[in-house]
Amino acid sequence: MLVSAKEMLNKAKEGHYAVGQFNINNLEWTKAILLTAQECNSPVILGVSEGAGKYMCGYNTIVGMVNGMIDTLGITVPVALHLDHGSYEGALKCIEAGFSSVMFDGSHYPIAENIEKTTELVKLTGEKGISLEAEVGAIGGEEDGVIGAGECADPNECKMIADLGVTMLAAGIGNIHGKYPANWAGLSFETLEAVSEKVGKMPLVLHGGTGIPADQIKKAISLGVSKINVNTECQLAFAEATRKYIEAGKDLEGKGFDPRKLLAPGFEAIKATVKEKMELFGSVGMA
Repeated sequence: MLVSAKEMLNKAKEGHYAVGQFNINNLEWTKAILLTAQECNSPVILGVSEGAGKYMCGYNTIVGMVNGMIDTLGITVPVALHLDHGSYEGALKCIEAGFSSVMFDGSHYPIAENIEKTTELVKLTGEKGISLEAEVGAIGGEEDGVIGAGECADPNECKMIADLGVTMLAAGIGNIHGKYPANWAGLSFETLEAVSEKVGKMPLVLHGGTGIPADQIKKAISLGVSKINVNTECQLAFAEATRKYIEAGKDLEGKGFDPRKLLAPGFEAIKATVKEKMELFGSVGMA
């Protein structure tokens, strides 16, 4: 059964670890992440971007698949199904479809409009027991066609949004989506400390978890980051394992072309990546 991310993130904040949000892109991804969470006895958040939602035939299909897997695989660790970087309309659709958590990304709106839309969603998600993530200060890189430069959020604006009653807050601290360029300046811990001070006990979210050095991840967790989003790293691992399988000519041996065989190395690569991240984030054994 799907749960809101609220309890798992509050526990993570108190316990000084972070819960990973791993974005799902298809059946293999979902199964790999759920099994790894169970094996590691770790809470987990399955992230779905609006683009991935379209790709997987809509939110109803995703809810059906995830609920079916939790049941059939005997998953007992807490699992939240979360809309990643959702529009206002997207958030409403996911709530209707049965997601247990949504993100409304109002960071590109003027702060007054971000507050207005977030307030409406606080009311709606509150009534249904769904967790809500808000964002202040765009995260850099490209996310479904929206490009940001990795700017830093204004701590006072963060407090304004946090005070509306959201569950968790994503604040830009120089992080970006995708691969980090060679000249990346690193995370702004100054911004993170200032935001953390303003929002108190609220769990903070770090987007663009792929490629941030382990020591910076650990420092961010120590300063109040309780949810870290990973997507690109699983995609790269999946692609690399699949490429090796095909380059080795395995798809030409026997029934090596069967998708169950063809996608198996990539599936294992996702599992290994997720396990490594759960260990780094400190969520192993915390379910």
